[in-house]
Amino acid sequence: VQLQASGGGLVQAGGSLRLSCAASGLTFSNYAMAWFRQAPGKEREFVAAISWRASSTRFADSVKGRFTISGDNAKNAVYLQMNSLKPEDTAVYYCAAGRTYSTYGRDMEYWGKGTLVTVSS
Repeated sequence: VQLQASGGGLVQAGGSLRLSCAASGLTFSNYAMAWFRQAPGKEREFVAAISWRASSTRFADSVKGRFTISGDNAKNAVYLQMNSLKPEDTAVYYCAAGRTYSTYGRDMEYWGKGTLVTVSS
């Protein structure tokens, strides 16, 4: 199984970025997909999750109203659209997959390598 995240970069506060995660080696529709992030010196935290089976999305309070998560089963891909970015959104963002629709990292079975998002003030 491989999860490949991309789309990170440097953006000014108030700007937008779209992260992508391409999955291979798993039956995509059987998994919930999630994004987590880890800022320098901080623990990893949940950002957003999507479940096709539950037709549901979940977001951390810190990103509600600014971030959206979507997916494309045909492309085995999940996306994180990040708007109104703030300096505190600066982190390495990881995509993850798990058969449990969860906001906890311990429930994720597969992780991709992260992509760095830097938001300047």
